Amino acid sequence: MAEAKPAASAQASATTTSAASAQASTTTTSAGSTSAPTEPPAPEVDVDRALADLASPVADRTLTERSAVELAGMIRRGEVTSRQVVEAHIARLRLSEPKVHGIVAYRYQAAREAADAADARIAAADADEELPPLLGVPCTVKESIGVKGMPNTAGFKPIAGRTAERDAPAVARLIDAGAIPLGVTNTSELCLWIESRNKVYGDSNNPYDVTRTVGGSSGGEGAVIGSGGTPFGIGSDLAGSIRVPAFCCGVFGHKPSVGVVPTSGHFPIGVGPSRRMMVIGPIARRAEDLMPLMEVLNWDDPDDPYDRVIPLGDPAAVSMKGLRVVVPHGFGVTSYVSLELLDARERVVRHLEEQGADIVRVNAKGLIRAEIVFIDSLRAAWNDEFEASVGWESQKVRELYRGLRGQDPDHTAAFVNLASLVKLAGAVRRAGAPGPLEAAAKRLADKVEQQMGKDGVMLLPPLPRVAPRHGWTTLRPWAMQSMVPANLFGWPCTQVPLGIGSEGLPLGVQVMGTMDQDHRTIAVALELERAFGGWVPPEHAPSAPAPAVRSRRPQVRSAVARRREVAVARHGGTPGLGEKTLRLGVRAARGTMGLALKARGQR
Repeated sequence: MAEAKPAASAQASATTTSAASAQASTTTTSAGSTSAPTEPPAPEVDVDRALADLASPVADRTLTERSAVELAGMIRRGEVTSRQVVEAHIARLRLSEPKVHGIVAYRYQAAREAADAADARIAAADADEELPPLLGVPCTVKESIGVKGMPNTAGFKPIAGRTAERDAPAVARLIDAGAIPLGVTNTSELCLWIESRNKVYGDSNNPYDVTRTVGGSSGGEGAVIGSGGTPFGIGSDLAGSIRVPAFCCGVFGHKPSVGVVPTSGHFPIGVGPSRRMMVIGPIARRAEDLMPLMEVLNWDDPDDPYDRVIPLGDPAAVSMKGLRVVVPHGFGVTSYVSLELLDARERVVRHLEEQGADIVRVNAKGLIRAEIVFIDSLRAAWNDEFEASVGWESQKVRELYRGLRGQDPDHTAAFVNLASLVKLAGAVRRAGAPGPLEAAAKRLADKVEQQMGKDGVMLLPPLPRVAPRHGWTTLRPWAMQSMVPANLFGWPCTQVPLGIGSEGLPLGVQVMGTMDQDHRTIAVALELERAFGGWVPPEHAPSAPAPAVRSRRPQVRSAVARRREVAVARHGGTPGLGEKTLRLGVRAARGTMGLALKARGQR
């Protein structure tokens, strides 16, 4: 029998019940009603005790602030039980979920049973018995990654009610390692945008400010982990879908090198070039969990054409002294990035330089071409095979936009804009073939690697601004410009939180490495956590000051003037060239789209 839990979306939600899990009963939330959220019935839970565990520090930090590695060690040593840890996190979720709505289907009862089984196994174990590394530690999983019996729709309304028939290999590896899933989390529609909004579950909200996005497409993971609801989880990343939520919600996210973690069991699964660009990886509140999780997830899956087992390096063996740190500037990377985020990156540069790193500033020209090839690769992947695999009947552009005007639309505006853009671009120019596209990506990766060196890292801004308000990204696909090179190249990239900014929202930076250098980017993340503090629980974050009422134009001029000063001081280049180029590009794109619409008779 399924438990019942209405959604806690900011827009309100209604209760639906998912198919019963083969492992345990589950609860699904959906959008579309004005009913008030209520807590699920749980008569066997000692809520007062769970809240006491949450509020009372064990040594120096509460259970819901510790890393998975710490919690696993405490459970093995008998300092705390798995049941206590699970109940503390469930209590935390009961406090945060009505606000953030990160979990869309939970499995609390199954988690309690698994926690009791873990405690019994530890009690019966011999003193020298080797136990699974994550035994008894709770986690969450992105809804698009299969958890047997749980919803597996990627927020795509035409297939609402679909459940996973088996655990995805990545999930199976976590469960074998002793992890206990508490539920599955929200995503953007078909995992194809950088905000977590869909017509099945509604919006997820930022734990630091509910008027702001959690990012996407693994935004439910970012919301739950950023609010303290679980120590870690797994998401997927095609164009920053792990790193954007990690940035917006102030936690750590790691996009692995291609092939290290199997992607089979993910819905939707990429076709053509996109299969190589998408990865599954960890999101965690503490950096020390990233490499242990990578070691668990690193497995050879015969069903994944790109999967391989590689020996993962040791972050402890990486020294900051002599590390080559590349800092790109210019159009395509720093254009229109807020001064606060650029200044945060400069603080990182200064710290690493103090540790003996070799700082190299370069022009970002090579990365601009990477963004173009990435977009062409996505166009090549959006074909009849992809549409058939997700159970979607393709529509004309005019019909897609008409559908948005209905009382109960099937799709979000972001999905419709993206689908329309792909169709219109196809009317103007045919997408490249997969072979030449992969070859072009390889040539670009080789050029960027010449700048970085095999053992270097590159520091990239995550988004143009801190977590934006809901809907801000819908007409701004360029917002993910600094995210896509890592996906196109197949390289590892770690998103690192850098404290709280002036708006009361997390700051951050991306650390990208070359192929199979996951341990190197994670080593930098560990160093930056030590220097800047890492994740800040929302209740400890300083509040943003009241916004001043003033014209935006002087602010924009000030930002442009500052960028010009930086360009002249650092590169001696032509200031403002990136801004002029972007304006010309936007005008050209609008003209091309207008011609395409006219040619297709869609006007």
